[in-house]
Amino acid sequence: MTDGPVDQNSATDAPTPRRKPKPERTQIGGRELKPSTLMMGHGFDPALSEGSLKAPIFLTSTFAFENAAAGKRHFEGITGQREGGAEGLVYSRFNGPNQEILEDRLAVWDGAEDALTFSSGMTAICILMLAYVSAGDVIVHSGPLYAASEGFVAKVLSKFNVSYIDFPAGASREELDEVLERAKKQASENGGKVAMIYLESPGNPTNALVDIEAVKAARDEHLDYSCPIAIDNTFLGPLWQRPLDHGADIVAYSLTKYVGGHSDLVAGSIAGAKKWMDPVRALRNTMGGIVDPNTAWMLLRSLETVELRMQRAGENAAKVCEFLANHPKVEGLGYLGMIEDARQKDIYERHCLGAGSTFSVFLKGGEAECFRFLDHLVIAKLAVSLGGTETLASHPASMTHLSVPHARRKQLRITDNLVRISIGIEDADDLIADFEQALEHV
Repeated sequence: MTDGPVDQNSATDAPTPRRKPKPERTQIGGRELKPSTLMMGHGFDPALSEGSLKAPIFLTSTFAFENAAAGKRHFEGITGQREGGAEGLVYSRFNGPNQEILEDRLAVWDGAEDALTFSSGMTAICILMLAYVSAGDVIVHSGPLYAASEGFVAKVLSKFNVSYIDFPAGASREELDEVLERAKKQASENGGKVAMIYLESPGNPTNALVDIEAVKAARDEHLDYSCPIAIDNTFLGPLWQRPLDHGADIVAYSLTKYVGGHSDLVAGSIAGAKKWMDPVRALRNTMGGIVDPNTAWMLLRSLETVELRMQRAGENAAKVCEFLANHPKVEGLGYLGMIEDARQKDIYERHCLGAGSTFSVFLKGGEAECFRFLDHLVIAKLAVSLGGTETLASHPASMTHLSVPHARRKQLRITDNLVRISIGIEDADDLIADFEQALEHV
């Protein structure tokens, strides 16, 4: 998006603004505006788009340059010959108005300097990791991870002589110290470095929490500061956890989930300081994978209501879990609002702003009992994914985590009697009635 006509006879060496003719207004009378307010207009000026209140969808593959010198400057930024990236819109594999507005608003939620968007959460994670690893390097990661994330590290990156060491989500500082020392030794033997510490908290599907502050302290003591701490915050973000405030460098999302929130799109993002984003942006420019304009526009729509949707879903989940916790056919719950483990409760109280609305329920029995429960749900839909307006239920051991070896699933407590539930914004009492009648068939 340009800022109006350009005088072709004017000096061509000065950078031209991208789409913001004046500084963004994030304060009123010294008061910092909240993210829910900024979602209505941050990063977009209607004057640049014929007065349109909402950003139009910019369906174009390429953008006209103001002049030849501007085109040269933009490509110097895109190719890394000049710091700062492109100063304007260039080509839709690199950037676009809808994507840039979306990235501005996503950065607001996590208090990040910069953000990048992708065609899926896994695209975001894969390009993030590829941007930081070289042959011989080691990735240290928490467990459990989403099966595709774990598989990418163990099965794909291993082809390029990148190895990994994992640790359980609730690991203590002493355990983290030991893991990082092992990782350093392994990297040294392979002629590489510890390239990244990758976390998922809460872990999918058990809701196990990682102590981000302890991970940062261990990283700072044992590793070089060039090793970023990245975290998948999909289960609680952007409302119930702000990992950058607790020591993470990069926060990743499947925007498909709570941010999109309507089960009608697939997208992903990362956010953090610009120094962490630049290597990933450079690789995204080469590989592609940026979110498309239409999906970016839909996500801008969704961001306007993300706080309302997540609050309602969280309230519903608390009521449903209170019912399930007292049901005779329920063996246990992996719900952050009912943590019994002292270590996990301590992490929750320091890191989390809410319990979320996705949890695991352990039924008495095994796969057969879970299947009977799932097959008799009426309101809740039997489907993978989470964070939508509707309630979803699935069986991770036979679905999302089927590719994880049985021994590994057992180690991570992804058992045959675990059902993952994502509560939506329906009436809570109706959901309870649905779960109650489905449990009668177990």
